[in-house]
Amino acid sequence: MIQPSTQTAIEQANTFINDSILPPIQAWSAASEALLLSAEQPWATPFEQQGYLSTPNYSDTIAWLDKLVDSSDLLHKVSLGKSPQGRDIWMIVASSEGAETAKTLSDNGKATVLVQAGIHSGEIDGKDAGMMLLRDISHGNKRALLDNVNFLFVPILSVDAHERSSEYNRVNQRGPINMGWRTTANNLNLNRDYAKADALEMQHLIRAINIWQPDLYIDVHVTDGIDYQYDVTFGYNVKQGYSPSSFNWIETIYRPAIEDALTEQGHIPGPLVFAVDNADMAKGISLWNPSPRFSNGYGDARHLPTILIENHSLKPYKQRVLGTYVMLEQTLKTVAKNSTKLKSAIYADKYRNSSQLALTWKSEVLPQGRDFKGIDYRIETSPISGADVVRWTGEPKLYVNIPVVANTKADIIVSRPVAYYIPPQWTTVIERLSLHGIRMTRLEKSTQITAQQYQFSDPSFSSADYEGHQTVTATTSTSKVNAKLPAGTVRIATDQPLGDLAMLLLEPQAEDSLFYWGFFNTIFTQTEYIEDYAVEPLAVKMLADNPALQTEFAQALKDPAFAKDSKARLRWFYQRSPYYDQQYLVYPVLRAMK
Repeated sequence: MIQPSTQTAIEQANTFINDSILPPIQAWSAASEALLLSAEQPWATPFEQQGYLSTPNYSDTIAWLDKLVDSSDLLHKVSLGKSPQGRDIWMIVASSEGAETAKTLSDNGKATVLVQAGIHSGEIDGKDAGMMLLRDISHGNKRALLDNVNFLFVPILSVDAHERSSEYNRVNQRGPINMGWRTTANNLNLNRDYAKADALEMQHLIRAINIWQPDLYIDVHVTDGIDYQYDVTFGYNVKQGYSPSSFNWIETIYRPAIEDALTEQGHIPGPLVFAVDNADMAKGISLWNPSPRFSNGYGDARHLPTILIENHSLKPYKQRVLGTYVMLEQTLKTVAKNSTKLKSAIYADKYRNSSQLALTWKSEVLPQGRDFKGIDYRIETSPISGADVVRWTGEPKLYVNIPVVANTKADIIVSRPVAYYIPPQWTTVIERLSLHGIRMTRLEKSTQITAQQYQFSDPSFSSADYEGHQTVTATTSTSKVNAKLPAGTVRIATDQPLGDLAMLLLEPQAEDSLFYWGFFNTIFTQTEYIEDYAVEPLAVKMLADNPALQTEFAQALKDPAFAKDSKARLRWFYQRSPYYDQQYLVYPVLRAMK
């Protein structure tokens, strides 16, 4: 257990090391400060013992939680699995019955809230807030919070990065003094990993979601970017997305209750905020419709109501932790009171099975603007860079009815197939889909089907590696094919709770499809060729045997560029010959439409 630091150390840390290079802030004091315990109190958390400025390391965090769990009949600790460096990713299970397993938790019939902290381990507000809340449930006056709701709490998801700690890790953030690293020990960004699920940590988390089946999922972050008055901002899926009933529950029931509680406790809540142009607030703010690589986009796709908390990085650590505590406590109250409506919304989304699904989205200016509680700024020419830079003054400024830009206009839309068929050799793809909890069956014998199949042209590969992948986009076309599928082929029906997620992972034009992430990149490798000396007599024979081909070739020669390109002319014949690789540039996943 971390011991309380000396008064001298606290005084030295009262101004964070990067404070002099950050925008000015106004003094803050609020009713939520009454939630804090003084350092000498027996159940003070390490955060409270350290003067509300620091956060405990992994071993001290788990040691404190072990002591709390051992002292309480409400709490149980389970490991979701081990990190690449061998650390357990722990989850605290809190219920009035003291449930130890997913089965016993489910049997109590209550809604379950899953709160995850430290997916970016430098953004660790949720860990210290959750520890305080569990303390007050177990040893304070808040035991009744669990009367009608279950609480799952992951204090640190990115446990290895949490231990890559330094006071220099996040220059734009006011505390804690010691902050973890943004990416995992394998340098993967976990909040870009939900769809592709490469990281061991993410795989453990997705399995936990499938096993414990939460009804509301909260992912706690600290935001970057512009200065503004809000200290706690949060976002979720949009009404145009894949879970409209969940959106309605969050928008009409959850958000008002959370904002009222935060305001009453002296915080300034707001919507998730991104500026269209950080140097010109008049251009407006953006409403984000995230893709499934992100927690809230993934939650939308799998119909798990998901809240992305983004505390404001320029507010001091104590203020952010307390705001998170208030939000988590009110979340338990709101879900407990409205669990029937929440579960009904989830059910409606899971079995909606719309006939069409949007794969990509375009930006549009929404008809209704928004008042924005900002901070005033001026533009100066930097003597360092020579460019114009923003200087935030620290003075509140209300921007009235500024534009809101959102990527909510559906772009590429596809019809819903009855099922997808994946040949058995695509083992990594099949395993990844299974990890997500998508239901599938295997053909027990060879089967003939008629289906749609995508073909690709003009593939464009990323010029640089992104999250360990060479991403790819391509022009697509479809054709009707008669295919004989071997035994072991996987069939994925789309009339299942995760049918939308299956489509977003298997439709190649989707923003976070497995195709986009390069899981099928070997189809772009041509492995068989034909020599010029062989294709020449082959072409003569093909023209002699097929008058229609003669007409087609004559038409192709009207293109001057083609006519002058001897290699292209020979390739033209090779592609139409029986020797050509019929699987080259062809998507191996089939779409059955009936």
